Amino acid sequence: MKEIDSLDILKKDAYHFCVQFVNDRLVRIQAQIKELESALTSETKSSAGDKHETGRAMIQLQREKMGQQLAELEKTQQLLSKVPKDRNAPTVGLGSLVVTDSFIYYIAISAGEFKSNTKSVYCISAATPIGKLVFGKKVGESVSFNGKKLTIVGIQ
Repeated sequence: MKEIDSLDILKKDAYHFCVQFVNDRLVRIQAQIKELESALTSETKSSAGDKHETGRAMIQLQREKMGQQLAELEKTQQLLSKVPKDRNAPTVGLGSLVVTDSFIYYIAISAGEFKSNTKSVYCISAATPIGKLVFGKKVGESVSFNGKKLTIVGIQ
């Protein structure tokens, strides 16, 4: 029972790690967009007209790139909002904490490695190669990833 409780806490912490990951990226991208907009409005016309126009075009391209990153992040945010926080099913799905004999995965968004006091959890999307392999699997089933056999020993 204690193991299940600690996995439940680990799962909640992994979810909060994903939320913080998205929020941090959002703040960073918004700051970069604001910086670019400031640079765009402060560009003054100089006697070197072509140089000025090239500078404005480069800033505009960067702004469009940041806009695309912001749109992708908003999609990630929407996906994260759909992750069930209390999912406890016998098969791996969105919101599952998957314990294998080698690694622990949290199926939500690709946010990297979350380190708790005692364990590391890889926060991955269901669309990642390992996510696709474990999705729908049950405890006791195995998958082969990068030449290594992973056996699912627990799902929370």
